[in-house]
Amino acid sequence: MYEIIIFMSLMTILSVICVQFLYKFGIPVLLIFLILGMLAGTDGLLNVSFSDFELMNNLSILALAFIIFNGGFNTEWNKIKPVILPSILLSSIGTIITAIITSLFGFYILKKPLWEGFLIGSVIASTDAASVFSILRSKNLNLNNRIAALLEFESGSNDPFSYLLTIGILSVMRGQDINFTFIFLKQIFYGIVIGAVCAGGALLFLSRKQAIEGFYGVFLTAMVFLSFCTCTYIGGNGLLCVYIMGIILGNNPIYCKKILIDHFDVISWLMQVILFFLLGLLSFPSQFPSVAETAIFLALFVMFISRPVAIFSILMWFDFSLKEKIFISWVGLRGAASIVFAILAVTYIRKFESDIFHTVFFICLLSVSIQGYLIPYFAKKLNLTE
Repeated sequence: MYEIIIFMSLMTILSVICVQFLYKFGIPVLLIFLILGMLAGTDGLLNVSFSDFELMNNLSILALAFIIFNGGFNTEWNKIKPVILPSILLSSIGTIITAIITSLFGFYILKKPLWEGFLIGSVIASTDAASVFSILRSKNLNLNNRIAALLEFESGSNDPFSYLLTIGILSVMRGQDINFTFIFLKQIFYGIVIGAVCAGGALLFLSRKQAIEGFYGVFLTAMVFLSFCTCTYIGGNGLLCVYIMGIILGNNPIYCKKILIDHFDVISWLMQVILFFLLGLLSFPSQFPSVAETAIFLALFVMFISRPVAIFSILMWFDFSLKEKIFISWVGLRGAASIVFAILAVTYIRKFESDIFHTVFFICLLSVSIQGYLIPYFAKKLNLTE
């Protein structure tokens, strides 16, 4: 017990120190933590054995819930409102289009089994908000308000849709007779309703001054747990639930809001450090050569085909310039959420014809490394900064 705590504490401290040195070079925080985890893992320098996918699945989903809640909590509705319609379409329909096109590529070109191809497409359909904005902040880039707002909302809200697709495909692969439309509507409905109800309940407590201010953070942390777990338990989309809850709370007057923002920023960063490091620890880099060819083809296809097709097919109906569409297409990093959904797939179904986890892991490494590093360059080259 003590050995595990000492190890995790030292690794967390080391991760934070490394970030301080590498952050200013535009290297995504996600990539730093993943690499440190890989170096400490079974194939790494410290040879730490960690292969409990069940435990990692539970920890990672909860960590992702807090990260997504914090994203919603820090979202300013006044900035999002002018681009709310295209943002919603990108995070929902855009995610589905990306998943379908990528899945068909995996089935017809890479010759993957049909449902396995659809599973990979669903898992890597969402983008990673934490990586995108850590790069933009580290390079002191100020995107114009419209693009920044759209990317913020789309990146923060598309994980629930990718999660929904992943759960649906896994249910089919397990032989369950399901109605995709019913499940989709059920998850969306419960996610929105429970998120709104829990936010309303929290506002009753947070809108007035209490005797002990320190309890605000404790109370809201418990509410995030309650809303996510309740929604997931009854068949709703827990990630969408906490995102809706975060947006409502973040855009209403509540007492000690600055304290709560700082509180959840700390929790979110801690969750990211733990999540990304453990994801790296769970991987076996020795498996990468066996999945490299498939992962490279899929990563390039998403970068240059499926993501741009989804973006252009939706934004063509709105007043976005060609430069803006190109940049939004490029800012489609696959990240922690995709790896978390791959872990979920492994816990649902033990045997696949291909190594789903390491394939998705390698795709995310390529995406964050290539796209992440070039985001500042494209932002300046396309004159989209202020």
